[in-house]
Amino acid sequence: MIRKTLMISVALLALAGCENSPITFGQSGSAEAGADSPAAQQLRSALAEAPKHGLTTDIFFKGDVNSASEGELREAVLSLASALAMGKTDPTKLREVYTLPRPKVDVEGGFEQAVVENRLVEWLGSLAPQTDEYRKLSQAFGHYVALAAKTPDTNIKPGEPIKRGSSDPRVPDVIEALKAGGYLAAQPQPSQPKPDAGAQPAQPGVEYTAEVAEAVERMQQDFGLKPDGVIGNDTLKAVNTSAKDRARQLAVALERLRWMERQSPATRIDVNTAATFLTFWRNGQLTDERRVVVGQADWETPQLGSPLFRLVANPTWTVPKSIEEDELSKKSAAYLRDQKIVRKDGWLVQQPGPKNALGEVKFDMQNDEAIYLHDTPAKALFAQNERHKSHGCVRVHDALGFARMIAQADGIIEDFDEAMATGEETFVKLNAKIPVRLMYHTAFVGTDGRIRFVQDAYGWDNDVAAALGFERRQVRQRQQDTADVGP
Repeated sequence: MIRKTLMISVALLALAGCENSPITFGQSGSAEAGADSPAAQQLRSALAEAPKHGLTTDIFFKGDVNSASEGELREAVLSLASALAMGKTDPTKLREVYTLPRPKVDVEGGFEQAVVENRLVEWLGSLAPQTDEYRKLSQAFGHYVALAAKTPDTNIKPGEPIKRGSSDPRVPDVIEALKAGGYLAAQPQPSQPKPDAGAQPAQPGVEYTAEVAEAVERMQQDFGLKPDGVIGNDTLKAVNTSAKDRARQLAVALERLRWMERQSPATRIDVNTAATFLTFWRNGQLTDERRVVVGQADWETPQLGSPLFRLVANPTWTVPKSIEEDELSKKSAAYLRDQKIVRKDGWLVQQPGPKNALGEVKFDMQNDEAIYLHDTPAKALFAQNERHKSHGCVRVHDALGFARMIAQADGIIEDFDEAMATGEETFVKLNAKIPVRLMYHTAFVGTDGRIRFVQDAYGWDNDVAAALGFERRQVRQRQQDTADVGP
């Protein structure tokens, strides 16, 4: 176990681009530093726990840890403890808006007691989130760090889609990448599918077999892609995600989990805006999961903690001035009439109806950002893999069904159904507010227990990764969609 921790620590330092002397351990696990005091040995052992959490000793102590004084070690471990308890970074300083509830821990008081009781390592471990998701992401991080030290990066060139049963010279590289990612345990045996009439014979070693396609489907699921087994350019980007890239993504994911309060509300709505899906938890049990559409480039959905307090049947939509000026100012009077948009008190207001941008129902939330969940007439967007398409609010798949589920659980289903039947905007207050958490997690554990990776659509991983000692990456610029004017 000591040797494994050491390997991960050294590999992680290389991943983050840090230059630091490796820590060497004796049989007891404490640093070999001659006449170290018991307190210094305990501090060094505690500091060596950092790599398990996607952190390096280098971001807490610059230089040779073996020659550090007891006072320097104490300061470094205190900093590590704070990072495990509340995060190494402050999310409110990385993003303009971050209102998710955060943990509050008396780090210094706990540190002093742990040192006296000689249980510093155990105390540090208790500060990090004690969830299955955190443990799984931590284990995966260690796996990919070790893998990165012995596997080269993959750079398979884009091109025509590779379909099951076809041949392509890129297939061997795809196979090697799938093996490195754990999707293929060994070199698959070539299958012999019946060729289509007139098809050219498959070239040895480049046939895209059914077994490889099944591995691709598993990988596509983990990356939030359509699991069709077709290797298009989006799938190739996932294939080209190296072990080093995944370790970086996992380190960022662990940091984001450390930002969050340790006890999640038993009844809540969680929206992962990176992965574009929603989960509804009731009394600690997963009740529902569905797709959502969230903010696109330059209209990113913020990271919010905000309670849902009422349902709005047949909502009207008051058009924000920015959308009016940027997107509706050039529209004709005939277009506005067709969309049932009228001017009231200086604002453009869309009346209830099948074309209303909020659809049939709105989920009102209490926050200063005018962010809420709602229905949409643009149903086709939910079938797309890339669902960063809105102006910042969250569009919910089968929103009416979801609203009725919430109303049923809250005991107001009759009131809600009556409100819907009026055809007019009607407000239906919940008996109990439901916490809603809008989070941005590009690596996470899905409801099926598998670790999932999605693209960093907003480029928000960069600032977190840089604060953890990893290099910044170029963010792919996404094209804005101004055809859909909905929130």
